[in-house]
Amino acid sequence: MAAFPWHPRSRNYTSEFESCRLEAVLVEFGDYHPLKPITITESKTKKMVRKGSTSSTSSSSSSSMIDPLSSVLDGTDPLSLFAATADSVTTAANTDSTRKKRDKDDSLVVGSDFEPWSSKRGEILARYTTTEKLSINLYMSSEKGKATTPGSAVSEKVRTRLEELDDLEEGSQKELLNLTQQDYMHRIEDLNQSLKDAWASDQKVKALKIVIQCSKLLSDTTVIQFYPSKFVLITDILDTFGKLVYERILSMCLDNRGSLPDNFTPESVNDTAKETCLNWFFKIASIRELIPRFYVEAAILKCNKFLSKMGISECLPRLTTMIRGIGDPLVAVYARAYLCRVGMEVAPHLKESLNKNFFDFLLTFKQMHGDTVQNQLVVQCVEIPLYLTLYSPAIDWILQCIAYRAPEILLTEMMERCKKLGNNALLLNSVMSAFRAEFIAARSMDFIGMIKECDESGFPKHLLFRSLGLNLAMADPPECDRLQILNEAWKVITKLKNPQDYINCADVWVEYTCRHFTKREVNTVLADVIKHMTPDRAFEDAYPQLQSIIQKIITYFHDFSVLFSAEKFLPFLDMFQKESVRVEVCKCIMEAFIKHQQDATKDPVILNALLHVCKTMHDSVNALTLEDEKRMLASLINGFIKMVSFGRDFEQQLSFYVEARSMFCNLEPVLVQLVHSVNQLAMETRKVMKGNHSRKTAAFVRACVAFCFITIPSLTSIFARLNLYLNSGQVALANQCLSQADAFFKAAVSLVPEVPKMINIDGKMRPSEPFLLEFFCNFFSTLLIVPDHPEQGVLFLVRGLLNVIQDYTWEDNSDDKVRIYTNVLHLLSAMTQETYIYHIDKVDSNDTLYGGDSKFLTEINKLCEAVIAQILDHLKTLGQEETLKRQSQLALYFFNSILAHGDLRNNRLNQLSVNLWNLAQKHGFADTKTMVKTLEYIKRQSKQPKMSHFTELALRLPLQSRT
Repeated sequence: MAAFPWHPRSRNYTSEFESCRLEAVLVEFGDYHPLKPITITESKTKKMVRKGSTSSTSSSSSSSMIDPLSSVLDGTDPLSLFAATADSVTTAANTDSTRKKRDKDDSLVVGSDFEPWSSKRGEILARYTTTEKLSINLYMSSEKGKATTPGSAVSEKVRTRLEELDDLEEGSQKELLNLTQQDYMHRIEDLNQSLKDAWASDQKVKALKIVIQCSKLLSDTTVIQFYPSKFVLITDILDTFGKLVYERILSMCLDNRGSLPDNFTPESVNDTAKETCLNWFFKIASIRELIPRFYVEAAILKCNKFLSKMGISECLPRLTTMIRGIGDPLVAVYARAYLCRVGMEVAPHLKESLNKNFFDFLLTFKQMHGDTVQNQLVVQCVEIPLYLTLYSPAIDWILQCIAYRAPEILLTEMMERCKKLGNNALLLNSVMSAFRAEFIAARSMDFIGMIKECDESGFPKHLLFRSLGLNLAMADPPECDRLQILNEAWKVITKLKNPQDYINCADVWVEYTCRHFTKREVNTVLADVIKHMTPDRAFEDAYPQLQSIIQKIITYFHDFSVLFSAEKFLPFLDMFQKESVRVEVCKCIMEAFIKHQQDATKDPVILNALLHVCKTMHDSVNALTLEDEKRMLASLINGFIKMVSFGRDFEQQLSFYVEARSMFCNLEPVLVQLVHSVNQLAMETRKVMKGNHSRKTAAFVRACVAFCFITIPSLTSIFARLNLYLNSGQVALANQCLSQADAFFKAAVSLVPEVPKMINIDGKMRPSEPFLLEFFCNFFSTLLIVPDHPEQGVLFLVRGLLNVIQDYTWEDNSDDKVRIYTNVLHLLSAMTQETYIYHIDKVDSNDTLYGGDSKFLTEINKLCEAVIAQILDHLKTLGQEETLKRQSQLALYFFNSILAHGDLRNNRLNQLSVNLWNLAQKHGFADTKTMVKTLEYIKRQSKQPKMSHFTELALRLPLQSRT
């Protein structure tokens, strides 16, 4: 086909810019303002219209209304008004009941500041374990009563149930011996499930038997070190039973009014529910053994609410007294702990019962050292220190319940009772764990004095100092005592021979040291930790505590020049020999640095330390490292690189980047960041040295360019390379390094054929052509101002790029090649202008070099003709039915390009645009709204100076309907 000559229109960019500016309109001070309150007109017919509207249907009165955003401030927004209206409907009826409920709840509800039992459960199970063999008595289902038929008389059914109750504790169990701890726990879980199944199948007596048998297990202390965990497992079953009974009775209270409210009274409970509730208590009262009778009744303590307002308050003292009949002090203290737990759930305001339980425990304190207990410990080969730790969960819980929202004077009373008992270490430890940290911190020296007087044989003093340290980590002691407190504590801690005991205490007291002291004291503590943990590589068993120490230090020390100047900080890091742990610590340090370092730094202490930290992270990367992990490490290293600045010492800055490249060569995102940073450095140099282009400055810029040119080929991501070649070429061009810029652009052109059809984006394979199209558009905008090389010929880069585009294998169902050609046409049109739309300072582009030379313009026109031919050929290939929609879209796209860049006074170009317009509409795939708006635009443009030929064009562009 004959070539279509291209005739670009001449552009006056200055006038075009001016025509696009928004028109400035003067507004008087009293006129409309968007933030001014809106004035509305309210008519008698409740219609609202803006001020100034004419309405003859009704008289109106003007009123000023606050805008809805302002009204939020005084609570008159629509949602608040609606809520207030809804509340007013029910307020009158519910005022009294609401007030009563609120007053009651204030005294009953335990707040979120109370640590629940469930949070302690896992810790107890993990801490109190055993390798001894365990035994368990299981309830075995009896055949009695199973022959009863549906037609049996009621009296027979009752007789059967009475027989089952008689058999409740006799001949219905089987003892399982030689169970491992895991087997034992599985058996208890099975019992819990059996309880639920029995209840669901309406076998209430069987369920009660299971609970009684489980409760009996709490009297067994044959494997005493496992007792706290056994208590946790068994009380889970008791809790389940208590919940089932309560919900069963509550469901019997349903009537036409629905379920009972949360704050119901016994008067609202029907007789059937009360009778059932009493029946449960009578059944439990018939249990002969003390321990199961106590635990089962405590489990359903909440059910007293159905019988009497004072039921719970009367039962708690009685149950507290029952515990005095339990001879084993360990079993008794856990019974008290369970009663306190149930009491806190149903009646936390009854503090007297809690206190009574604790004081009863103190009265039996001497039993722990009695002959019975001592003989039992000898038989089981359990030392007294280990035995005393078994009491901790129960005592801690009892004291937590007592101390909850208790006045400070109660702590004073507890301290006095501890002194009367000879400052018992176990009790003192629980007191410090239970009361508020502020109360403990204020009496720190008093507690230290009591700790000194404790007998260390039963409960080690270092555990007491650890508990004190935990409180001081949350609350501050008097300032005058702080140094003395640290000295007294560390005297004890540093004498510990066992590395685990030592590090557990040191971990706690490091936080106190960081809170209140300087680098000097922290450095001393670190030196002591290194001294204790280095022999026999004890640090290998203490990585969690060592990590915790690092975390606490960087939490309180945000000045990293101070931190890294501490003599023992880096040697402390050297104790992390295990790679995975060492990397986690390094990540922790880098996250803290990026978060807290406000200003860029060149401090050599910080740089050397963090380069070492980053190198550790980088060197951990291997073939098995996950991509997410690589991204995280690279992000942290990049955060560090961005925070390094040597000011105007550009050579030192470049030297740092060169060193970083050699250290972090295995993380591609870091290399990408380094190239960006060096390009930014080159631009900063140009900005600072503006007007002073010395040989030294030019040499430095060339060194930056060389850094980028060497680094980019090492990247594996092809689009990272393409974009960095382009970006680096732009920087070189901006610094008048023309030959280097040409080298970057040539490298980018030669890389295009290597672009694969699919690329990996965030773990998913995506077509590469949209990314390639975006790259070309950016490249074309740069090529406009790139001057031709005197030895390479006219537009050598554009020609090379067109050859690559032509040879690249494009997808069959893609039109990106044509879109790229259309953008090339835009570029070539801009190149024909007398003055280009933008320039680079001190770089002569082709508009200056050629000065509108006819040979230059002829070469451009030849390229335009070739590009247009390619576009039209592609449009012809889309003539099949399945590609007509694509043809329509491309035809309109090309039409708009001609409209924007072509000189439509040329007849052939004008006719081509008409043909493209008709082709876009030919098969009914054109969007009518788009076509209408395009035509309206043409008509508006025809009124502009030198655009009158658009009038004739508009007449030649028909709008076709789809029908």
